[in-house]
Amino acid sequence: MAVLFMVALVISLPGLINSFKPLLSFDGNSTTHRDITQRAVLRKTAEVCRDIAASEGRDFSLTIDDSLSTDKVQRACSSTGSSTALLSTVMFSTSIAKMYFSNAVVDVAFALSEEHHFDDETFQGGRDVITAGVSAVKASVKLENFVAGRWTLGRVCHTLQDFYSHSNWVELGNKAPYSTLIKPDQPLENLAGLNTPTCRNCTGGNCENNLLPDLLQQGLLTSGYFNIFSSEKPAGKCSHGGSFDETSRSDPVGGINKDDVGSSHGSLHHKAADLAVTATMELLEDIRIAAGDKNFLRLMGLSQSSVLCFVIDTTGSMRDDIAEAKRVSFDIIDSKRGTQQEPSAYILVPFNDPDFGPLIMTTDADIFKDNINKLSASGGGDIPELCLSGLQLALTAAPPSSEIFVFTDAPAKDDYLKGTITALIESSKSVVTFMLTDVLASRRRRRSSQVVSSRSLSQSDAQLYRDLARASGGQAIEVTKSDLSLVTSVIKDSSATAVVTVFQVVRNPGRPDNFTFTVDGSLRNMTAYITGTPSLTFDLTSSTGVSQSSSEPSGPLASFTTAGNLRRLSLNTDNQTGSWEIRVNSNNPYSVKVTGQYSVNFIFNLVEAHKGAHGDFSLKEGRPLSGGNASLLVSVTGSDTVKVTEVTLFDSSGPTEVNGSLQSVGSGNYLVTFSGVPAGDFVVRLRGEDSSSTSRATQSIFQRQASTQIRTSSISVTALSNNTDIEPGSTISIPFTVATTTNGVVNDSATGTFTVRANNDRSYTSTSPSTVTIAAGSGGKANGTVTLTVPASAASGSDVTLTIEAENTAANDINYAVLRLSVAAKVTDITRPACQVVSSSTVCPSSSSLCTSSQWEFIANLTDGINGTGIESVAIRKGNGTLNTSTVAGAGGENITVATYKASCCSQNVELAAVDKVGNVGTCVGQARESTTTAPVTTGAAALNTTSTGGHAASLSHYLWISAVVSLLWK
Repeated sequence: MAVLFMVALVISLPGLINSFKPLLSFDGNSTTHRDITQRAVLRKTAEVCRDIAASEGRDFSLTIDDSLSTDKVQRACSSTGSSTALLSTVMFSTSIAKMYFSNAVVDVAFALSEEHHFDDETFQGGRDVITAGVSAVKASVKLENFVAGRWTLGRVCHTLQDFYSHSNWVELGNKAPYSTLIKPDQPLENLAGLNTPTCRNCTGGNCENNLLPDLLQQGLLTSGYFNIFSSEKPAGKCSHGGSFDETSRSDPVGGINKDDVGSSHGSLHHKAADLAVTATMELLEDIRIAAGDKNFLRLMGLSQSSVLCFVIDTTGSMRDDIAEAKRVSFDIIDSKRGTQQEPSAYILVPFNDPDFGPLIMTTDADIFKDNINKLSASGGGDIPELCLSGLQLALTAAPPSSEIFVFTDAPAKDDYLKGTITALIESSKSVVTFMLTDVLASRRRRRSSQVVSSRSLSQSDAQLYRDLARASGGQAIEVTKSDLSLVTSVIKDSSATAVVTVFQVVRNPGRPDNFTFTVDGSLRNMTAYITGTPSLTFDLTSSTGVSQSSSEPSGPLASFTTAGNLRRLSLNTDNQTGSWEIRVNSNNPYSVKVTGQYSVNFIFNLVEAHKGAHGDFSLKEGRPLSGGNASLLVSVTGSDTVKVTEVTLFDSSGPTEVNGSLQSVGSGNYLVTFSGVPAGDFVVRLRGEDSSSTSRATQSIFQRQASTQIRTSSISVTALSNNTDIEPGSTISIPFTVATTTNGVVNDSATGTFTVRANNDRSYTSTSPSTVTIAAGSGGKANGTVTLTVPASAASGSDVTLTIEAENTAANDINYAVLRLSVAAKVTDITRPACQVVSSSTVCPSSSSLCTSSQWEFIANLTDGINGTGIESVAIRKGNGTLNTSTVAGAGGENITVATYKASCCSQNVELAAVDKVGNVGTCVGQARESTTTAPVTTGAAALNTTSTGGHAASLSHYLWISAVVSLLWK
């Protein structure tokens, strides 16, 4: 109960933020965690792209500074980086957003944890948080689990960044980051002792000189104490400061934080923020070396293309469907391999009954090909299959905003997972399209006894898939098996570059209706998809008044094909920009979707407001509350010159449209607030102007629509885990609270019983109450606890996604909380690989014009010690030579990796990076210099003798002996 009380208290004090502001600053001059994280990610990503370009002999003209944007960086990193080339930055922007949102959530999930904020002089505890988090990130990257890696990385960055705001590092005059915080094998030094006074009273509210002069003269490190309950603190110690900090009211009064320009030491806020950016870049560099450049860029989300993700029924009747899935995926792979449009990853999830999975996720197209080739159709005597279980795996593994294709001809045996799947769709904003074959047709399955059984996928069975497709913005395409190849073109369409949704609507129940959408001149390859019964008809009218009916498969406005319930229209929009209209005539359910290709798009995230001294916003999990206010953080992607003019919540099933109030928060980001959002299902629609447009139109007005639905609820579900990293073999408890709301506010007098469902995507052992009851006098809330046990066999670097749902007794309202938890084994090896030079010798010409004719060489021994996990890789960080490695046994029994580097005398510097099996990084630097002796330089090495070869004989007036100066740089 104490844990539940603490969680409730933290939630009830949403202004309790003792750090750089998480997301937004409204004073116009303060830097937030979002700003710091984004600046660091963009600068480090640009540096990696610059280094790759240099190694490949390509130009890289981008200036790397704090003015970078996702569009600038991605274009500079792209081989087709011209300002007019089609390029999608959605994945890059979404990945950065996930990092700064997970950064911001630390202020909610760990609001009272001193080690997560370096409060109360907990320097060792804060560094332990960073060390464990960085190890978890590296383990996730090693498994190519980049989604989990980003989420953990954001949290680690928060703690690291808070050090510069909460300690006196800046006040001590330091101009560089405290690198020891990310080097756990180095001692934390010059820490003020528990009995060492650090502050004096602020005078008249002025705290600029409240740090004791002796502290500063001795260079002792301290941080402020913070407590919302008690004013007690050790005698003479500094406080954090701020209205929520009770300790700041006790002598010495005041504080030392630099969270914003109005803080106790606000005059140093920008210096602290700049150091936090540099420190974050230093952390990213450490991860980069451990991961390698290619995987580092994947961790940052730098890709123009999303994943190619298939979820495939493998029962007996699916043989033709599997063959078509192979064909279309191989076509996409073969046509895009080696290009900027190559999918960023490949995901395959097979399912049947009683099995689903395993999940195959890889960045290697050949591995995907090999696994899809191995799929075979067999079994399936009973008809329902575990479709939603397979889809659950795909939704939690794929990056946000992915497109997932499900192939099946059977009903879902696990339809009880519908709420979980809907929650994951809304949380991840991924689009799910179902390829349903032979709906209402005979479905033949062969049992092992060779008895044939006939079944059908009924309309009610298919409706489940239609509902999920609608929630995600995907489509439920129903076709015969023989015609499946005619509709898989939608998969190729979705894999094209920079696909945007211009308009989408679903009518269920159906009714004749007219729909308008805006065609701007920048859009290319516009396509419309209409699904419905064979009796559906439509008319298309362009902005110039030209019309075409559904009786004309090829006309002035479009050419279209029909297969099953899908009509695919290739639109001809030349010289016809402006408002277009589609009139659909059908009394049966139907859908309309219009897409095109262009760089400009947008992403959005639900956020919730916090009031108090540090008023700000954080990511909101679950659905917005019916009748209450809702806020979105909207980010425009693909252009730095776009002006958003309108953001609305559009109810695609009715006439309701809620206009949002826009507030620009800089760099193409907008805080959009909606007042009194009614009950219903909504999508986000955005309109704006692009001043950089080189379109054929005289106007630059554009329209975009988000795919994922936003559904409101009168139920509130909140869940917080006090440990987001779980060790294999451990069990954690996650408290949650369910409440009934009226007009967005908890109804204190409400009572009722709610059905609770807790599901995780790994099928790990879990316990939870089946119901919770809000009793009279409970303040309108009910509490419960979910336990989750991670098996000892779980891989470090993996993750588990837990969904907690609460549904009312009428089964017509549901809300949820989604928690992603990282699985990370405790790392005991924190020592970086060591380097020792063995020998270096050669003769290089003194004239640079003659350097190509000679080479130099050095040999170094690299070891992780007897108790280390062992060196896993050695790579050239700098230098244009060649590297060979071998392994020998040292005198103490340790393994030694012998690195032999050879290079032209034109390249007289080298830096090697040695990474051990848990990601600790040591770097070894060799630098050529003029020798004062004519003999080769040779130093001893454990259990290894190396002889160097001599160079060409010549006088010292024309040649220089080169010796390698090798030093160990701890980065």
